[in-house]
Amino acid sequence: MRIRVIRTGGFAGIERRAEVDTSKLPDAPDWHALAEAALTGGHEKRPPGVPDGFAYEITVDDRTVHCTDPGLTEAQRALVGRVLREGA
Repeated sequence: MRIRVIRTGGFAGIERRAEVDTSKLPDAPDWHALAEAALTGGHEKRPPGVPDGFAYEITVDDRTVHCTDPGLTEAQRALVGRVLREGA
């Protein structure tokens, strides 16, 4: 499973991208469960956010959803943080 996160917006408007390929990770089942939960609460199109807030595009294999602060679900917040922290 390939998980990609693109974060845009914020005060500085800087885009940040990261991707994780779970195929060789020992904790792949945890990643998969978190990714599926994150997709569930996403939107097909970018929902309205707040001024200077972040917008996220989460892609898991061939499925993409959008979400914005402060409306992230717990799963989305956890997945975004983990991918941006551990991804390349």
